[in-house]
Amino acid sequence: MAEQSSTEAPKKPTQETQPILMADFLEGVPPSQMKDIQDLSIHRIRGDGLSYYLHTPELELHCNNDRCNGVRIFRSDEDIYLTAKKWRFAYVTYKCSNCQEIQKTFSLGAYLKPDTDSGRCFKFGEFPAYGPPTPARLITLLGPDRDLFLRGRRCENQGLGIGAFVYYRRVVENQKGRIFDNVIKVAEKIGASTDLITALIIARDETQFSKSLEMAKDAMPPSLLINGYNPFTLLHSALSDGLHDKSEEHCLEIAHDVRVVLAELAESLAQALKDEAELNTAISRLLKR
Repeated sequence: MAEQSSTEAPKKPTQETQPILMADFLEGVPPSQMKDIQDLSIHRIRGDGLSYYLHTPELELHCNNDRCNGVRIFRSDEDIYLTAKKWRFAYVTYKCSNCQEIQKTFSLGAYLKPDTDSGRCFKFGEFPAYGPPTPARLITLLGPDRDLFLRGRRCENQGLGIGAFVYYRRVVENQKGRIFDNVIKVAEKIGASTDLITALIIARDETQFSKSLEMAKDAMPPSLLINGYNPFTLLHSALSDGLHDKSEEHCLEIAHDVRVVLAELAESLAQALKDEAELNTAISRLLKR
């Protein structure tokens, strides 16, 4: 582990933010961002007074080990000494407490305020890359634009909101027909009304992207609603928002929300079509008996 101290802050423009917890910072803040941290340090009583060390709380991170393949507790045993009013730069490594194999390393800069456990922390980067893995079902849904979507994902991971927004919008525009086709399959499977299916087909064939999503706002099988809302309505609300005068942070929020809605829709579509396949298989086996 390499450590370095300095009285100079990283030369990265930042906005004032409300203090957050160190665990929330490490788990949920993309690289190249600085945040005020409530619990930046922990202090220990030594013979000559208090000593301050970087707080490395337990984290809930995705572990891709075959024995885990999900969210697990990660812990770090790093001891990184902090001096008030000086920057400390260090690598902090965490290890999965379940498999004891998969590691996560953060590159950080920490600035401790005097006589307190709070301060500021800058995340230079992390390895493996920031963010949860992209669901395989979402990649399947987007098909030919998989690489474009992953470029947007990398932009989002790096805090590049405008880039992520542009990539995600382009992917949804390109794959609009493919997404509609899957929704229509589900509608036909559950025996939706002819009017609903016709509305979906007309919306799919509309060449103007925003108008297409708007036309589908009242046409969606109930099983595909997300918390009671039509995913096309949610996507239309987000993607019809232009980039003019929008901040990087605002675009990052929109891009994140678009990705989450797409992932949930892909999961719902896959589950509905899987249920149909299982039912057809069951019926076929029963008829052979």
